[in-house]
Amino acid sequence: MYDVAVEKCGGYSFEEVYSAVKSAVERVGGFCWVKPGMTVVIKANLVSAMKPDRAATTHPAVICAVTRMLKELGAGVIIGDSPGGLYSSAYVNHIYSVTGMDRAREYGAELNQDFSQRQADFPEGKVLHSFMYTGYLDKADGIVDLCKLKSHGMMGMSAGAKNMFGAIPGTIKPEYHFKFPDYDDFADMIVDINEYFRPRLTVTDAVVGMEGNGPTAGVPRKMGFIAAARSPHAADLVCSEILGLRTENLPILRAAIKRGLIPDSADKLRVFGDMEAFRVSDFKYMAVPASLVFSGSSPAMKLLSRVAGSVLRTKPQLERRECVGCGVCKKVCPAGAIEIKEGRASICRKKCIRCFCCQEFCPKGAMKVHRSSLARLIGKM
Repeated sequence: MYDVAVEKCGGYSFEEVYSAVKSAVERVGGFCWVKPGMTVVIKANLVSAMKPDRAATTHPAVICAVTRMLKELGAGVIIGDSPGGLYSSAYVNHIYSVTGMDRAREYGAELNQDFSQRQADFPEGKVLHSFMYTGYLDKADGIVDLCKLKSHGMMGMSAGAKNMFGAIPGTIKPEYHFKFPDYDDFADMIVDINEYFRPRLTVTDAVVGMEGNGPTAGVPRKMGFIAAARSPHAADLVCSEILGLRTENLPILRAAIKRGLIPDSADKLRVFGDMEAFRVSDFKYMAVPASLVFSGSSPAMKLLSRVAGSVLRTKPQLERRECVGCGVCKKVCPAGAIEIKEGRASICRKKCIRCFCCQEFCPKGAMKVHRSSLARLIGKM
């Protein structure tokens, strides 16, 4: 049994996807835990109402392939997510329709219609000890984390572990950004969510991923593979290696490695498939350097650490020519740092917590991830 399997998949025809998914899943132990009558939740990435060819959401062909495998084993299948915005029937069903999730019904899946919320107590969490989550997950005898491989403004990369942030209701997500503005704390929060729900399997849709201004406004990039793993962190580690990304620039992987959930290199995992065959040598993303802290408790050292952190951290920056003044960024900003002035968005830097909610949900992609020259230099070192 392998820790991670990587299978070639050149396009989204159902038969090709089904063959690749089935092979990858079986290499990592398959659905040996699934029994007839179980309910399995497929936690998709349905971040926004975007068509599949935008490469922002899990492709319906991959959803359908996993659904077919589970139905063949006699399991009930529920597909769900809580995108950014209202967690309501009208809003989420609209996203189901636009993202192509209706196709999964043809293979026997249900689309979640339970929009209740629950409170979780998790004293074992490192930073997240209690939180609200989407109630439909209580119906799961097991969760399949079915993610999309993308660049991410705040975390550098979005894949298996980040996908589980969708367990938090959309209207509550900004509260967690505000509560955990530090990148390392936010990453630990993501790891805590994964430790609480413990998805039984992670399947990564990397047939066509996204690079650049991700996770919603980037550019589709053909990658040509499906990955599967029992651990979302192991899957993410292999994907980061394929994309040529350094783990020290990816806060979620840093956090998982620090906790001992995965080794510090993909070379230490048992991987089926030739990672080199899928290597993307020029993947465009925003590296997130580790926090730079100067030793010493004197006021001067603390000030120096704050200044260094401010210079190195990425920040959202408006491309004024692309902004239409729609106000979406203002609505989603948890810190109340954005105003619409003279028909354009304006960011108050003193209030901005650099959570990139504005960048993630800007419908025109006018908010970009900006890094200082020093941060770009350190990211290459």
